[in-house]
Amino acid sequence: MSSLLVNLSALLEKPTGISIYANNIALCFQDLDPIFFATSPVANFKFQAIPAGLSPQSGSRGHLRRLWWLQRQMPYHFRRYEGGLIFSPLPEAPLYSRCRSVVTVHDLIPLRFAQQFSAHLVGYFRYYVSRVVMQAEHVLCDSVTTADDLIEFYGIPASKITPVLLAYDREHFRPCRQDPKKYFLYIGRQDPHKNLSRLIDAFQHAHQLNKDLELWLVGPTDKRYTPLLLEQAQATGVKNSIRFLDYVPYDELPQLISNAIALVFPSLWEGFGLPPLEAMACGTPVITSNLASLPEVVGDAAVLIDPYNIEELADAMSIVANDSQLQKTLQIAGLKQAQKFTWEKTGQQTVDVLKQFL
Repeated sequence: MSSLLVNLSALLEKPTGISIYANNIALCFQDLDPIFFATSPVANFKFQAIPAGLSPQSGSRGHLRRLWWLQRQMPYHFRRYEGGLIFSPLPEAPLYSRCRSVVTVHDLIPLRFAQQFSAHLVGYFRYYVSRVVMQAEHVLCDSVTTADDLIEFYGIPASKITPVLLAYDREHFRPCRQDPKKYFLYIGRQDPHKNLSRLIDAFQHAHQLNKDLELWLVGPTDKRYTPLLLEQAQATGVKNSIRFLDYVPYDELPQLISNAIALVFPSLWEGFGLPPLEAMACGTPVITSNLASLPEVVGDAAVLIDPYNIEELADAMSIVANDSQLQKTLQIAGLKQAQKFTWEKTGQQTVDVLKQFL
């Protein structure tokens, strides 16, 4: 079997999204004897050090440095290690080279909501990512929804795409309900497609029926969007019942989730949607969108709503908050649904694909 070079240049110190995915599936690669390209060694694996400052936490400069490093240095290492294949846990690889690659695409949201993103990011997806997936030997993606987007936006044949659903940390996310409170919880970024403006409006309606309710928004603040959301919360008259918690340490998430009335995740589009899965694993009811990949994740174990319909979202929040029997039903169904997702399964399906091209 030829060498597998694993590109971990985009990993973050505080893992979210792609970093969580890469860290978990990489542990399943032992039989492939890979070489990991990262800033620090990975236990029990071969390791090639790469420059620091290539990850997204270094901002736009880090992004540009990473693309430059991939284009200029990765082909050298591919020849040096007599590589047979590069695997990237995101859609990045050297272009116009002899490097064979398999890449993972998590979503194409910047193309679906192009007006909400910078021209640079849209251009990155429209021109660079499109070229990467077209030249790749094969493309993995997080859901059937993202597979359909690859076909729609890039014209990639379905035979070249394999959806491999993600998973969650089963040792970490489990029920730990200790001090239940009357708050709805949202976890994620504050980008416009996350639909937090409608969530705040819906919460205002639900709050009118129950003044004890609160809405806790967990995720990194964003100078582009957070001030507008704060201003909206102030204008609704329920600002004191809405908390912006910024980034919450990973260790604190299970209890925060477990003590909530429900996780509310009304996103307009997701490539997968980890927060609903983690909430179900904690035995917390989930209210989420009936669009994109979210029904793939929650199945019949959540309250599905039209995320564009504020009244429907508000009604769902009120009903879940006041119906203890429904809460119990959703808790049981969510725990059962979550058991279908494991990183071992995700990792093995990924390995099975990679073996076809090594």
